Amino acid sequence: MKNFTLIGASGYIAPRHMKAIKETNNKLIAALDNFDSVGVIDSFFPEADFFVEFERFDRHIEKLRYERDVRVDYTSICTPNYLHDAHIRMALRRDSDAICEKPLVLNPWNIEKLAHVEKETGRKIWNILQLRVHPSIIALKEKIENGPKDKVYDVDLTYLTSRGHWYYTSWKGEVSKSGGIATNIGVHFYDMLSWVFGEVKNNIVHVHTHDRAAGYLEFERARVRWFLSINFDVIPDEVKAKGQRTYRSITIEGEELEFSDGFTDLHTKSYEEILKGNGYGIKDAQKAIEIVHDIRHLEPQGLKGDYHPFAKKKLAKHPFEQSE
Repeated sequence: MKNFTLIGASGYIAPRHMKAIKETNNKLIAALDNFDSVGVIDSFFPEADFFVEFERFDRHIEKLRYERDVRVDYTSICTPNYLHDAHIRMALRRDSDAICEKPLVLNPWNIEKLAHVEKETGRKIWNILQLRVHPSIIALKEKIENGPKDKVYDVDLTYLTSRGHWYYTSWKGEVSKSGGIATNIGVHFYDMLSWVFGEVKNNIVHVHTHDRAAGYLEFERARVRWFLSINFDVIPDEVKAKGQRTYRSITIEGEELEFSDGFTDLHTKSYEEILKGNGYGIKDAQKAIEIVHDIRHLEPQGLKGDYHPFAKKKLAKHPFEQSE
């Protein structure tokens, strides 16, 4: 049984990490969040100590080690994107491995610096890249690898996940903290695409606003038109009619890839691989971080060339923009 701590206990994704720690028969001994609405801990580890101040959390970990010889083996990090780098460093310097939510960091050069901290401390940084353990994605990768070596596939990626006005008030609405739409909701898809289809050859952005992004990515084995949005209005009417606020679709050569099921256990599967030493480290995360960094800084070209059909959908005002 390994000892875990968790930073960012009140966030949306934290319960998946708690569940993964529990289902892999390990123990959460302490958690930290500056927001104290964390009753979900009771469903998994009611005996875990909880702190709202980093200094007390840090002192507690040190006291456990030196007074009771209780060591932290892994630190799970579920904090806002811009804090990942600092919390990873803290975890490694407390002599634990770090298991960090995506995106690992916001900029490619942050990965290079973290590699030095890994070497310095002798500890390991693991990234949750859950689509790499999804059965449908694994089967797709095997199909591509076993298919014609010279074939370049035509792919459309659409991911629409509605967010309310709160999004723009939170850290997620600040590009400097979240990395923007493509980073915040799309990084795991870009990771999956590069994992399956190889190196990036071309990266073009057609549209990039507060609520959507669209572009074209060319990989060694695929030409990908992609569209991401947090605006409910862009969701297809047939999906809205079912009362759904999320829509994801990947088509390859016009054929839909069915991967809507099997998402609930992906964090547990990721943890199982990490605990066996087979998880994904910082080098595995690098391609996707480079892709989203470039998307964030590329000048949108508008509706030119081979763009995703959804890119033509009517643009929306920022919800906080004053009407004329």
